[in-house]
Amino acid sequence: MKRITVMTAVAFCLVFLSGCARREITNIDSRGETIVCFGDSITFGYGAQPGDDYPSILAQMVAMPVINAGIDGDTTSEALKRLRTDVLDRKPFLVVIEFCGNDFLRKFPKEATVENISRMIDECHKAGAMVALADISAGMFLQEYRKAFAELAARKNAIFIPSILDGIITNPRLKSDFLHPNAEGYKTIARRVYRAIIPFLEQNSAIKAPSG
Repeated sequence: MKRITVMTAVAFCLVFLSGCARREITNIDSRGETIVCFGDSITFGYGAQPGDDYPSILAQMVAMPVINAGIDGDTTSEALKRLRTDVLDRKPFLVVIEFCGNDFLRKFPKEATVENISRMIDECHKAGAMVALADISAGMFLQEYRKAFAELAARKNAIFIPSILDGIITNPRLKSDFLHPNAEGYKTIARRVYRAIIPFLEQNSAIKAPSG
């Protein structure tokens, strides 16, 4: 009798946890119409030709329009000023946020960067979109942001995409200068973003993820 009770409890927990997993990411049932990639030069595609940026490559992998809302040199404070027109007004289903490099170069406090991104996430959630937070750290490079962003994503129930530049900034064949990827590097980023978001696209009842 005790064995049956334990098995029943385990089964209940599994059902409960599977239900929670569906609600882990805020707005998993988003009804938006676009994926908006919101960021700085890494999103913009600096160092590659138009069409070789990672949002353009990602657009070939998903069954939904992908918008490149990246601006070279953008900081989080500057990005907040264009959040409405460049992101929220574009009916986002999912927003991929990628910032911090320019904040770091301009010596902005890390806490200010995290707070600005937190505001971005909140506004995107209010608009009904899912959010994925991309981290550009690689090894020791910007590692302090990796932990802060992982904690922020967990707290906000957003998708976390760690170390999208890992193995790129140390490989001359994948970058155009000391930091920025080239076309092959952006393909690598697109694949990493795709792998991170596709499980949540597949959970959404309003769309059907492409096969292959």
